[in-house]
Amino acid sequence: MARLVNRELAEVNMDYVNLQESSVRMHTNGRNLALPDPRRRLFTLVGVGFGLLCIVQAALNVSLRLTPSAVRRNDTDQQRFLTGKYIKQGWVYFHTSFYFISSTKKSWQESRKFCQEQSADLVIINTEEEQDFTRQFHRLTWIGVHNVSRTGQWTWVDGTPLTKSYWGPGEPNGYEGRNENCVEIRFFDRQNSWNDIPCEDQNFWICEKEAAL
Repeated sequence: MARLVNRELAEVNMDYVNLQESSVRMHTNGRNLALPDPRRRLFTLVGVGFGLLCIVQAALNVSLRLTPSAVRRNDTDQQRFLTGKYIKQGWVYFHTSFYFISSTKKSWQESRKFCQEQSADLVIINTEEEQDFTRQFHRLTWIGVHNVSRTGQWTWVDGTPLTKSYWGPGEPNGYEGRNENCVEIRFFDRQNSWNDIPCEDQNFWICEKEAAL
C-alpha cells in the first residue's frame, strides 16, 4: 500500500513539474519557442548605442578637420585680394606690411594725415631690414618718429618710445637752434640715415599698413 501511494505522489509531482515547464514556453507552428533572455536584449541595446556613438564621433572629427582648412583657405583668398588691390594703388609689400612711398611733398603732419586717411600711418621702423628697406628709395622721406613735447623724448606715432635709433653722425642736433622735432631719412648710403628737421618742412613720406587681417 505504501508503495502505491508513493508512486501516485511521484506521478502527480512529475505532472506538476511538466506543467510548470510547459507554461513558460510558447507554441508556434507546433514548435516550442523559448522567451528571449533579458540579458541578451540588454547586450543588443548596448552594442547598438556604442555603434551610434562611434558614428557621431567620426563625423565630429571630420568636421573639425575640415573647418580650419576652410577658414585658412578663405583667409588666404582674402589676403591675395587685398594684396592685389594695394599693389594696384601703388603700395609695396615687404615682410608683413604694405608701404606707400609718395611722389609729392608735404609737411610731417600733412603726410601723416594722408596715411591715416588710408587706414595706415607713417612708417615705424622695428628692424634693421626695415631700416634698409626705407632708405633704398633715395628720397628725403618722413618717417613716423617725432618729438611732440620738444623735451628730447622721441616717440613713434603709435606712442611707443624710441629705443633703437638710426641717427646720422651728429644727429639729432637742432641745427642752428631750430625746432627740429620730426625725422627724415637723408643719408641714403648709410644705415644710420636719420636726420631731424622742422616738421613744417616739405618732404616725401612713407606710409605703413600692416598686412595681417
